Amino acid sequence: QVQLVESGGGSVQPGGSLRLSCAASGSVPRLNTMAWYRLTSGPQRELVAGFIGGGRPTYADFAKGRFTISRDYAKNTVNLQMNNLNLEDTAIYYCNAVDMVGFGSWGQGTQVTVSA
Repeated sequence: QVQLVESGGGSVQPGGSLRLSCAASGSVPRLNTMAWYRLTSGPQRELVAGFIGGGRPTYADFAKGRFTISRDYAKNTVNLQMNNLNLEDTAIYYCNAVDMVGFGSWGQGTQVTVSA
């Protein structure tokens, strides 16, 4: 089992920045995928950015040019640098990891609130 803990959420004004971090612990195998999702007013989490299959990171359109995902394989962490935040970025941000077998894990989420 893999436990994921997110940190770095908070409240910022439009144009501000936050850096989210996700740390994997417990029984940590090689994680094929580590990604960030978010839950806004919609019923489903949506992908923000992620390393899928260990390749080039994938970004949602709304994240391109503003967010940067990074991963430290040795430390089993993944970070999300979010710049130029806007009101629509308000959401609960979740860390997701998928191992080589395809088993997925989720963190509890961290709240990001952007308000003027």
